Amino acid sequence: MGNSAVLCIPLAFWVEGSIVVGVMKIARNTVAAIHYTLTNSKGNVLDSSEGSQPLEYLHGAQNIISGLERALEGLGTGDAKKVTVAPADGYGEHDPRLVVAVPRSRFPEEEEILPGMKFHAQVADELRVMTVTSVAENEVFLDGNHELAGEELRFEVEVASVREATAEELSHGHPHREHVCCGGHGHGHCGGHHDHHGK
Repeated sequence: MGNSAVLCIPLAFWVEGSIVVGVMKIARNTVAAIHYTLTNSKGNVLDSSEGSQPLEYLHGAQNIISGLERALEGLGTGDAKKVTVAPADGYGEHDPRLVVAVPRSRFPEEEEILPGMKFHAQVADELRVMTVTSVAENEVFLDGNHELAGEELRFEVEVASVREATAEELSHGHPHREHVCCGGHGHGHCGGHHDHHGK
């Protein structure tokens, strides 16, 4: 064959005589990195990755809320999308049954209880995070709803990268280079199953 050479291009396909490089898309068992801005229905910014590393998550592992995860399926690096997530596909509807008054005597006497403090409590068969909303002389008022329960969530997302998950990541159910997650993650509000806020 003399000086002939073989050109090898991974993930490439012949299409009508030209070479088109394949782009990995977000699908189950891929790790996607996304930049995002989250606003509520009033347009108030609730969370954003601006100025920090993109959020990495394992697609199909409930790392982020279900409504957002479904909307990202099939996107590739560089794709951008606006996504509106209804409460049922986000942090659920606000449940008044999770707003309770607990006797102050149920808490350690020496501990000062302040609004915003969080406690774990067994509600039915589920361990929930309960947030102190107010404190009276003899009662502490707790809310087991996520702070965004009942909210319509609006995301502006851009895909920074998509890759195959490693066997170890699949075993553990999350990426190992993840930016502390949007939601529960050090970012606040994309979280899914693994931060106990999602659906």
